[in-house]
Amino acid sequence: MFESLTDHISGSNWAYVFIFVIAALDAVFPLVPSETSVITAGVLAASGDLVLPLIILAAALGAFVGDTTSFTIGRFAGPWVQRKLFAGEKRKRLDWAERTLQERGGYLIVVARFIPGGRTAVTLAAGMLAMPWRKFIPFDLAAGVIWGSYAALVGYFGGKAFEEEPWKGLVLALVIAFGIAGAVEAARWYRRRRQLARP
Repeated sequence: MFESLTDHISGSNWAYVFIFVIAALDAVFPLVPSETSVITAGVLAASGDLVLPLIILAAALGAFVGDTTSFTIGRFAGPWVQRKLFAGEKRKRLDWAERTLQERGGYLIVVARFIPGGRTAVTLAAGMLAMPWRKFIPFDLAAGVIWGSYAALVGYFGGKAFEEEPWKGLVLALVIAFGIAGAVEAARWYRRRRQLARP
């Protein structure tokens, strides 16, 4: 199965378009497997079928376009969502989210890029709560470049480790990627527990 997938996209310029589109869609529809696609492309780069810097560029640009789309949806839908879902007592939750974005917005944008679904929630919230574009854009660009580099390099080095059997490199790369995402999620959970435990 891995061989048939890679045969279709190996060495083709359309592979970079595919990576861009998948990364952009994933920011709006979290079920799209963007990490898997970028890691697979990294494995192919290890065997010389694709160019690593172009993979990183396509992934980063796709992530940025997708995040910006999500942010824009949040910006335009924000007033309606606030009226319908955060009236009365629920307004306190929105106030908390707004304070958190003001205090740690850049950090949240970068970290959320590594959490499937989290990137959509944070970018939508940033738009909905009217985070300034000038603050959102540099952090989101940085997040896209870091994420694209990380996913492509994990695949690349996994592919290099198993040049004769690239599917093993893909499996290793995916295990590492899911392990890192799990560690980020566990750290977030632990931090939230500690904050709730404070008097």
